[in-house]
Amino acid sequence: MRVFNFAAGPATLPLEVLEQAREELLDWQGSGMSVMEVSHRGKAFVACAEEAEAVLREILGVPASYKVLFLQGSATGQFAAVPMNLTTPESTVDYINTGAWSKKALGEAKRFCKVNVAADEAASNYSTVPEQGALKLTPGAAYVHYTSNETIGGVEFPYVPQTNGVPLVADMSSNILSRPMDVTKYGIVYASAQKNIGPSGLAVVIVREDLLGKARAAMPSILDYKDMAANGSMSNTPPTFGWYLSGLVFKWLKKNGGLKWIEERNRKKAQKLYDAIEGSSFYSNPVAKNCRSLMNVPFTLAKPDLDKQFCSEAKAAGLTNLEGHRSVGGMRASIYNAMPPEGVDALVAFMKEFERRHG
Repeated sequence: MRVFNFAAGPATLPLEVLEQAREELLDWQGSGMSVMEVSHRGKAFVACAEEAEAVLREILGVPASYKVLFLQGSATGQFAAVPMNLTTPESTVDYINTGAWSKKALGEAKRFCKVNVAADEAASNYSTVPEQGALKLTPGAAYVHYTSNETIGGVEFPYVPQTNGVPLVADMSSNILSRPMDVTKYGIVYASAQKNIGPSGLAVVIVREDLLGKARAAMPSILDYKDMAANGSMSNTPPTFGWYLSGLVFKWLKKNGGLKWIEERNRKKAQKLYDAIEGSSFYSNPVAKNCRSLMNVPFTLAKPDLDKQFCSEAKAAGLTNLEGHRSVGGMRASIYNAMPPEGVDALVAFMKEFERRHG
């Protein structure tokens, strides 16, 4: 029996996609083999990879002046790849710190160049994002980096930072494909796959062509965007199953109406859950209302000693992985693209019944 999986990642995938993958698992395109067994350089898989990129470009509106890469190492690998591709040891870069993942990204960048923290939301316990005017940007910085959605804290930027011509780099791991976006505002967008794209282990990187060729001489070729772009993301054997499954997700989005469709669905889901929290004296959400995430909704109980019971009863009701991150506690419902509205309906109904019995 399928459950409603509210995990932050690896996260739920569209049922339709999983069913297609199941049907094709033993015999992909009449090959008599799984897609995991065919050569990544064979015509069939190359066509599969090219189609995945083409559909992603279409639904995101990626201009021809950007390269799209499918890489290993997830977003954590890009924490190092970005500064190694765009800086020298003497370069200064700006990082906006809004929580756990931006903090990890800037910590990694410090190993390779000089980091200026353009804003740090520690004073609010990372429940806010800085205003544009509060950003202390460095003139001539190599790039400005931000995390558009903090998975752990449930904080999402309601705006795209303005950088005065400096390349903007965004870690969009947990909200890419959740709504339309203007790719031209960015120098680099990167995202780990295991939230809105596909299975874990894969990273999608969208990089403006003029930023290629700036990597350090000692750069490992597997992290060099120019080298990977020149080889179609196949300088090494890529994660073929993840690439294939991501392509199915892209086609699922396109078939159902693209990013406008999924944004409307996501907003309705999030609003229903936030309304349930706001309308209760038993539950609360710590994030400022102007920057609450559409993807990750943390909430706490008025009686923290009931946390374990809440999760246990929820699991018994088919609502899984609602525990908050170990660093913050409480609860967290990750309601990514693939979470159907029925899952949020079931969660809200459970929350109301649990409050009736324990509030």
